[in-house]
Amino acid sequence: MAKNSLTQPFPQYLSKPIQVLWFETDELVLGMFFFVLALVYGKFMWLLFFGSQYFYIRTKKKKPRGYLKHLLYVLGLIKMKNYPEFLQKEYHE
Repeated sequence: MAKNSLTQPFPQYLSKPIQVLWFETDELVLGMFFFVLALVYGKFMWLLFFGSQYFYIRTKKKKPRGYLKHLLYVLGLIKMKNYPEFLQKEYHE
């Protein structure tokens, strides 16, 4: 029996970010990266694992949405479509 679209609950937030437990996607990716490094190399990497999570989440709360993507753009690690280069002085549409 097919469900009627009128019986589906309407979402409270249309643009709510995906979360796993209490971590958002970017926090989870960063945490998993350092977790794997800590499992492989041990010792000092465990400090980096916990420290990176703590400082990234703390910094992220003070910044606007999309902070990680823009940080990677500024560092030159990714390119954004339809955006000028970061160091470009003039932009003509």
